[in-house]
Amino acid sequence: MSNEPLAYPSKAAQFLTRFWPAPVAVDARERWRAFVGAGCGVLITALLSRWWAGPMAAGPWLVAPLGASAVLVFAVPASPLAQPWSVIGGNTLSALVGTVCAMWIGDPAWAGSVAVAVAIALMFSLRCLHPPGGATALFAALGAASFHFALFPMLVNSVLLVLAGVLYNSLTGRRYPHAQGWVAPGAQTAAPPARFTEADLDAALAHYNQVLDVSRDDLQELLHHAESAAYQRNFGSLRCKDIMTREPITARPGTPLREAWREMRQEKIKALPVVDKSRHVVGIVTVADFMRHADLDQHEGIGSRLRALMRRGGSLHAAGKPEVVGQIMTRTVRVASEEKQLAELVPLFSEGGHHHIPVIDAERRLSGIITQTDLVRSLYRAAQPVA
Repeated sequence: MSNEPLAYPSKAAQFLTRFWPAPVAVDARERWRAFVGAGCGVLITALLSRWWAGPMAAGPWLVAPLGASAVLVFAVPASPLAQPWSVIGGNTLSALVGTVCAMWIGDPAWAGSVAVAVAIALMFSLRCLHPPGGATALFAALGAASFHFALFPMLVNSVLLVLAGVLYNSLTGRRYPHAQGWVAPGAQTAAPPARFTEADLDAALAHYNQVLDVSRDDLQELLHHAESAAYQRNFGSLRCKDIMTREPITARPGTPLREAWREMRQEKIKALPVVDKSRHVVGIVTVADFMRHADLDQHEGIGSRLRALMRRGGSLHAAGKPEVVGQIMTRTVRVASEEKQLAELVPLFSEGGHHHIPVIDAERRLSGIITQTDLVRSLYRAAQPVA
C-alpha cells in the first residue's frame, strides 16, 4: 500500500472545472420530447402569426427571442421561468420597456443596457422573470420598436407558444402550467415522514437567497426522494443480526424469581428471554410481569409485595404464590430471524407495543435480542450524513 500523500487539484484547477458543463440527467426519450415539442411549438406559433399578420404585413410576425422561450416551455416546463405568466408577461413587458428606452434615450448603447436592467427589475417585481425577456428588451431598444411591437408580434407570439406548450406537455405527460409554491391535495399525507418541514425548506431558500430554476414543490419532492433513497441505502439493508445484542442474558422456566429479578437489576435490563435446554425461546419475562403479579394497581406497599413475591415459600395472597419464572412469564413471544430486515421491525416497536424482540438463528435457537434502544441507535446512525 502506497504511503504517498493524495494529490488534490489546485485552486486554479478547481476554478476551471466550474466552466465544464455537468451531464444532463435525462434519458433519450425526454430529449426527443423536448426538441420535437419546441419545433412543433415554434412552427404552430409561426404559421398562426403569419396568418394573423396577413400577406401584406410590413413588420415582423415572428421574433427571435421566442426561440429561447421555446427552450424553457418545452425542455424545462417545470421551471418557474417557463410558466405562462413568465413567458407572456416577461416578453410583453420587456418589449414595452425596450420601446420606452428607445424613445427617451438617444444612444443605442445606453438605451439597450438600461432597457435590459429595467426589464429585469420589472420582471422581478411582477413575478414574471423570464430570461428571453432580456433579449426582447434589447431587441426593442436597438430596433427602436413601436408600442405596436409589444402587442404584435410579441404578445401574440407568446400567447400562441404558451397554448402550444399547454397542449403538447399535457399530451406527453408533463404538467404545464406547473404549480408554483403549493402542494397538491393529498401529497402531504401520501409522502413519507421527513426530517425537515416546509418551514425548514423556506428557511433554507431564504438563506440561499438566489433564484432557483426549479419550483418549490419540485424541490421539496426532490429532497424527499433523496432522503428516502439515503434512508433505504443506510437503513434498508440492515438486518437483525447487524444490530442485535448477542448472547443475551437468559432465564429458564425453572429459574427462581428472586434470581431472575437480581439479574435484571444488576444488568439494568427490563426483560429476560426464557429458553429451554436447547436454547429455543419458550417465553419472555419482563419487569411488567413482576409488577403484575405484585398487584401494581395498589401503589402503597409495592416494595414489600415485590419482596414477598421473591421470597420462597412465602405467602402474598394465597398459598399458590408463583415461585419460578415459568409461572409468570409471557408465553406468546414475537421473535425475528437473524436475516430479517430491520425496517420490518419498525412497526412492531412503534405501533405494536413491543419493547424487546428475541432474535433466533436458522435452527430457531436464541442468538440475540433487539431492544428499542438498539433500534433507535441504528436509526440515528442511518440518518447521519456520509462523510
